[in-house]
This record gives sequence, structure tokens and C-alpha cells, in this order.
Amino acid sequence: MKFGETFAEYLHGEEEWFLENCRHVEYKKLKKVLKRCKSCNQAKSESSDEQNPSLSGLSCQCQACPWCDEMFFSELMKEASDIAGCFRSRVRHILHLHIATGMQRYMLCFRRCFADHTHTLLEEGQILIHYITMNAIAIRKILKKYDKVHSSENGRNFKTKMRAERIELLHSPWLIELGAFYLNCGLDSVENVNSSCGRVSCDLTTDRPVMKLTLPNPNSVELEFDLTCAICLEKVFNPYALKCGHIFCKACTCSAASVMIFQGVKAASSQSKCPICREAGVYADAVHMVELHLLLKIRCKEYWKERTVAERSEMVKQSKTFWNEQTKYMIGY
Repeated sequence: MKFGETFAEYLHGEEEWFLENCRHVEYKKLKKVLKRCKSCNQAKSESSDEQNPSLSGLSCQCQACPWCDEMFFSELMKEASDIAGCFRSRVRHILHLHIATGMQRYMLCFRRCFADHTHTLLEEGQILIHYITMNAIAIRKILKKYDKVHSSENGRNFKTKMRAERIELLHSPWLIELGAFYLNCGLDSVENVNSSCGRVSCDLTTDRPVMKLTLPNPNSVELEFDLTCAICLEKVFNPYALKCGHIFCKACTCSAASVMIFQGVKAASSQSKCPICREAGVYADAVHMVELHLLLKIRCKEYWKERTVAERSEMVKQSKTFWNEQTKYMIGY
């Protein structure tokens, strides 16, 4: 079965109620754009063959189509941005309910007396995994089709642009958070409402701790996320994901940005750069990965306690130094 038919069945399946409020890839619409462009290219090719018979029989080697570039890529970029935004907001809502505190936590506990609140969150998480997977595959398929029609690498270059704009769907830190959420709920497998299955696992005992997430069918994709901090070379503790997607410990991130731990990652200057990719302005939108931190607390208790004591000790030390300097500045000595 062609993917177009599979995607159409997905859009009109049991999750249609969910997709009504979520943006998705207009797969058929984009294919029509490519079909029209291909017809134009064939007409141009035939006209060229009539003028120069020696070129007859050669396929179109068009490297860029202004009409396609304007209509196709702008529309696809907008759709990908909307999909990433929808996924981010929905996952954030689920995780906020899972780790609720205060009065909200009390109300959720009260609601569990009448309904299984955790089960509802798990089901919505399953739908979100299927949602992000299907749209990511749709984008990959349509870009592959674009390169085939134009005999170019423009579709591949667009993937690079998506990565630069931080909207590559399957590399979102929120996908890691969703995987950690399932593991924290005691599940090492995810079953979708459409009987499509995915698996999530995490090994924190090796020298290279990783989380593996096998996404649902069709064309099962296995993603592997490295959970090693590139600065301290240990398992990420109290992790933050920068806007560029790289994950570090909070203390390491603050140190790289030249800010105090108690000030927080987002206090970093807009000129501060990521220690890995050297991109500036990536600290303001950093994501605190609470579920991943909770997973470490549950599965590596001794390591978590050791790092907690070390971070608090360093934070107290930095606080004393900071306020001593402020006092000297205010009184003049």
C-alpha cells in the first residue's frame, strides 16, 4: 500500500477527533504541486528537444524551480512549524499534569477516585507519538519525491534548513521527555490506539547511557538519544535542552554560559554559544527536562544523591562569592 493511502487512512481513522485541532502535512496537496511542476518541466523538455534534437531522450535536470520553491517549500515549512508547535504544547500539557504540585496535585488525586487519570495521559501520549511519526514520515516522503521530480538535492537541503530552524520533528527534546514519561510510569512498551506499537527503553548503567525509542509503523524507525553530558562526560543531571537541541547538565550549562547556578540557564547572555555547535542565542528558550531528571532519580538513586549534594554545594559556594562581591561593591571595599 502506498504511503499516501496509509496517511489518508490515518487522517480519517480513530484519531480524527484529535487531528481536527492539530495541523498536519497536506500530503496530497503538495503532491499536486509536484505533479503540476513535473508537467511544466516535461513541456520545457519537449520544447528544448525540438530546438536541439541532440538532447532528445535526456531527463529533466532542473536544479531549481522558482514556482515550486515559492509554493512548495514555504507551505511545507509553515506546516512543519505548526506541527512542531502543536506537539510541543500538547506534550508540555501532559507532563505538567503528571508532575503537578500544590492544589492542582490535590485535585488530580481527588479525580483519580472517579477515573484513571494516568491512563488518560498515557493514551494521549500514545496518540502524540503516532501523530509526530506519521507527519515526519510524510515530510520525508514528499521531500524524496521533490528530489526525484527535479533530479536535484533541494529536498535534502530543506531537511538541513529544518534542522537549523529547530523544527526537525523526530529530534525534538519533547520526544525524549515523552519517552521518559512512559518509563516513569513503569512502561517499557507503548501501544497505540490503532494497534500500532512502539517501544521505549533506557539503559543508564553503561558508560554510554542512551534512550531508545522505536516509533510506530509504517516503516518503523528506531531513534537513539545519547544521555551523556558533553561537558562533564557523565549522565546528564538536572538536564536542560538548548534551543539547538543539545542536552547538558544544568550546572555544566550555567558554567558554559558564565552564569551562576542559582541564576539559572535562561539568565545567560544572548551572545552565549552552545558548547557543541557554537550557535548563539540558544539559552533563552532552553527546556528543563523534568521527566528525564525524574527518570534518573528513580533508576540511579545513589548517583542522583551524589550529584544533588555536589550541585547544592557548588550553588552555595557561588552564592556566597556573588553576594560578597556585591557587598564589597556597595560599601566600596
